[in-house]
This record gives sequence, C-alpha cells and structure tokens, in this order.
Amino acid sequence: MTDAEWAEVRSAMPVPAWLLKQGGRPEAYCHREMLDAVRYLVDNGVKWMALPVDFPYWRAVYDFFRRWRACDYVRELYERLRRTTRERKGRNAEPSAGIIDSQSVDASETVGEDSRGYDGGKSRDGRN
Repeated sequence: MTDAEWAEVRSAMPVPAWLLKQGGRPEAYCHREMLDAVRYLVDNGVKWMALPVDFPYWRAVYDFFRRWRACDYVRELYERLRRTTRERKGRNAEPSAGIIDSQSVDASETVGEDSRGYDGGKSRDGRN
C-alpha cells in the first residue's frame, strides 16, 4: 500500500477503543501491516499459513481479519471509502441507482420453453 493510499484508508478506519481511553490494550501490530497482509492474501489467493514472513505472523493476521469481519468493520471501511470517493468527485455520497446482472446458464433440451430465454448481449440460449 502506498503512503497516499494509507493516508486515505487511515482517515476512514474506525478508531480502536484503547486510543479513545475506553479500555483494552494496544494491538501488537500496525493496522497498515495487517491490511497489507490481507490485501496480499486476496490478490494472490494464497492460504493463511502460506503468508510470507515479510508480514506479521499468519495467525495474528487471521485473528485481525476475523475480528474485523465479525464486527463488520470491513464493510464499514468500504462504505466510508466509497462515500469519500463519491463526495470528492462531486457526487452524492449514496448512489441513486444500481445495475444487477445475472449469469446465463446453458439450458438443456429438457427445460421447457416457458423458463428459457435468449440473451442477445451474450448470444446465448439458456436460463438466468
């Protein structure tokens, strides 16, 4: 993660309780190192135990991610970054519309015509 990316992410991250004097103890690893390790895992598709030694111990990274996922901090961080980016571009913080697409699956000859269709964009006959 570049310094510019980290500055953006850091401003959107939730503040740990121990920094707010609300209890708990300081974490052993920097959040930047932890997020770098999680990004590496996602980007390269490796297993937790195959995390390179350049990152914190794999179990610490896993526990960090599991805690963040359980508290829904991953979604919260994503939402904060999305809102900030949209506002910076002069748009509303929340989108007004969305696009949903589905995957077309080839239909067997045994599938009735009432549930079959033709996807002109993909030039496929099948089911959605």
